[in-house]
Amino acid sequence: MPKRGTLRVCGLLFAGLAGWSLAERSVVAAEAPSQELDADGFAERYTKFEHRIPMRDGVRLHTSVYIPKDDSKAYPMLLIRTPYGVRPYGSSAFADPNGSFETLARDQFIFVFQDVRGRNGSEGEFVHVRPYRPAKSGPTEVDESSDTWDTIDWLVRQVPGSNGKVGMLGISYPGFYVSMGMIDSHPALAAASPQAPIADWFIGDDFHHNGALFLSHAFNFLAGFGQKLEEPTRQDGRPFDHKTPDGYDFFLRMGPLANADRVHFKGAIQFWPELGEHANYDAFWQARNIRPHLKNIRCAVMTVGGWFDAEDLFGALETHRSVVQFNPGIEHHLVMGPWAHGEWGRGSGERLGNVDFQAKTAAFYRENIELPFFRRHLKGDTNTPLPKAYVFETGTHRWRRLDAWPPATVIRTNLFLGPEGRLAAQSPPGVDTAFDEFVSDPTKPVPAIPGIAIGMTREYMTDDQRFASRRPDVLVYVTEPLEEDLTIAGPVEASLVVSTTGTDADWIVKLIDVYHGDFPDPKPNPAGIRMGGYQQLVRGEPMRGRFRKSFEHPEPFTPGKPEPVSWVMPDVFHVFRRGHRIMIQVQSTWFPIIDRNPQTYVDSIWNARPEDFRKATHRVHRGGATASRVTLSVLPRVSL
Repeated sequence: MPKRGTLRVCGLLFAGLAGWSLAERSVVAAEAPSQELDADGFAERYTKFEHRIPMRDGVRLHTSVYIPKDDSKAYPMLLIRTPYGVRPYGSSAFADPNGSFETLARDQFIFVFQDVRGRNGSEGEFVHVRPYRPAKSGPTEVDESSDTWDTIDWLVRQVPGSNGKVGMLGISYPGFYVSMGMIDSHPALAAASPQAPIADWFIGDDFHHNGALFLSHAFNFLAGFGQKLEEPTRQDGRPFDHKTPDGYDFFLRMGPLANADRVHFKGAIQFWPELGEHANYDAFWQARNIRPHLKNIRCAVMTVGGWFDAEDLFGALETHRSVVQFNPGIEHHLVMGPWAHGEWGRGSGERLGNVDFQAKTAAFYRENIELPFFRRHLKGDTNTPLPKAYVFETGTHRWRRLDAWPPATVIRTNLFLGPEGRLAAQSPPGVDTAFDEFVSDPTKPVPAIPGIAIGMTREYMTDDQRFASRRPDVLVYVTEPLEEDLTIAGPVEASLVVSTTGTDADWIVKLIDVYHGDFPDPKPNPAGIRMGGYQQLVRGEPMRGRFRKSFEHPEPFTPGKPEPVSWVMPDVFHVFRRGHRIMIQVQSTWFPIIDRNPQTYVDSIWNARPEDFRKATHRVHRGGATASRVTLSVLPRVSL
C-alpha cells in the first residue's frame, strides 16, 4: 500500500502555507471539507515517477510526475514549481490531495511538481525571487523563465500520455514561478494561473509595503524558510521558539532591528542581513520587480488573489495590470475573492475572522472558475466561458462578472478629513493652519490587532478596529450614516499633508466600514462577539515617510514643516451598506506588523540605536489648500 504523505504538496504548493504557525495550519485543517480523494485513492488513479530534469547549464531539478493510470486518452500537464519541497519523496509515496489539487485530480491531468533550482531535491544555487535576465548570451545564463522553458521542453518530449499542452499554477512563492514561467512562453504552455504571486518585495508584497518593513511576517517566515537544510530532501526548517505567544511583547523586547540577528538569528538566516543591506529601493530590489518583465506572454492567463490577503494582494493586482498592459491580444482574466492568503486553494471560504461572507466562496471558485479555466485551454472544453474579471463584492457578498477591472464607470471621489472627526465629500472650511495632532511614542506603539498573536494573523485584514479608535495616538474621522449603499471598486489613494516635531515618521491610513448598531451577532456565538457598531477594516496601508518623494533616495522631515505624503492603497471591491458609516483612521505605528520608526532620521532604520527612538508630535493638516483626504473609486448606482 502506498505510503500516506503529508499535506505538503497541496498545502504548500497550492495554498502557500509556508511561514504559518502550527495553530493557523490547524485552523485551516479544521475548516477543510471532507475529501473525495485521500492518498490511497490518489494512488489508485495515478502512477508516480521521479526525474532529475537537466537544465541548459547542466543543473538537474528534482521533479515528481503523476500520470493517470487510465491510458485510454491523452492528458494535459499541470506544472507547479515550488521552493517549499515536493514531499513526500519516493515513487511510492503519495500525498493526500485536498482543495484545488483534489478538484483537479478528479478531472484527471498529468501533475508535475518540481523543486526549483537550489531547493530541496534540486541542484544549483537558490536565489530569492531570482531576477529575470532579458538577454541570455549563453547556456550559463539562466533564470526561472529559462528553467521553466527547459522543464516544459523536456516534459512534452519525455512524458508518455501527454496531449502536448501544459498549464501552470501556484500560490504565493509558487505563484512567482508561474509569472516567471509565462515570460517568453514555451509554445506548449497554453494556460497559466499566477495566484497571489510576488511582484515587488519592496513596494507592496510580503516583506515591505511602501518601504515599511512588515516585521512580524518577515521575521517569522525567514526564521523557518531561511534556514540552510543539511538534508534538504528530508528536512523542514526547525520552528523558531519565541518563548511567548505574544508577538507585541516579543518584538518590543527585541528592540532595534539589529537585535534580530544579533540576539536571535546569529547569522543563521542568510537573507535577513540582505534585507538590512538594501534598506532603500536600490538595484537589488529593482531587479526583483517582475512587473516590467511580464512580456512575450503567449498563453491564456488567469491571475487570482484575495481581497484580504495579508501577504500578496499587491502582487495579484499588479501582475494582472502588467499582463494586460504588455500583452495585448492574449486572453486574460482576474479573479478576486474575499480570501486571506491562499484560502481559495482549500477550505470553504465562508468567513474570515468575524466577517461572514454567506457563501462557500472558495469551493465555488475551485469548481466553477479554476477547473473550467484549465479545462478550456488544456482540454478544449468551451462550455464555461469566463469574464475578464470574476470578482467578489464584499458587503453585499456576491460574485460579479465584469468586463474590466477596475470598472470603466468608476468616479474618483474625495473624502476630506474635517474638524471634530468629521469625514465628508466637501473640503472643510477654515484656514490653512487647521490641523489635528497626536503624540506618537515608539516605545508604546499602536497594536495591529485587538488580541494576542505571535505574528501577522490572517484575520487582521478584517479585524474590528474599535480598540484602535479609542487610543489617543489614532486620529478618527467618520461620515454620517449612509442614506444609500456606496460601492467602492478600485484603488484607494491617501493624500495627507503632515508635519512632525521629529525628523522621520510613518503614516498608516485605514479605510473602515462601521456597521449599524443593529447588525446581527453570529449564531452560534460562543465568543460573545457583538457586531453592532463593528469597525471592519476594509483596507489599511502604511507609507514610510522618508520615502515620500523617492523610494530610492530617502529624505528627513524638517521639524514643523507641513509636507504632502501620498500613496496608493491596493484595490477594494466593497459596498458600504445603507445605515453604515465610512471611517478613516490615521496613525503612525502599527505593531508588530510594521517595524518601529525611531522618528529620528537615521541613514538606515536597520542601524538605529535605542536612543534614536523618541516621542514626536505629529500633525495632520486639514484646512483650505492643505486639506488631507482619501480618494475612493466609487461605482455609480446606475451600473448595478
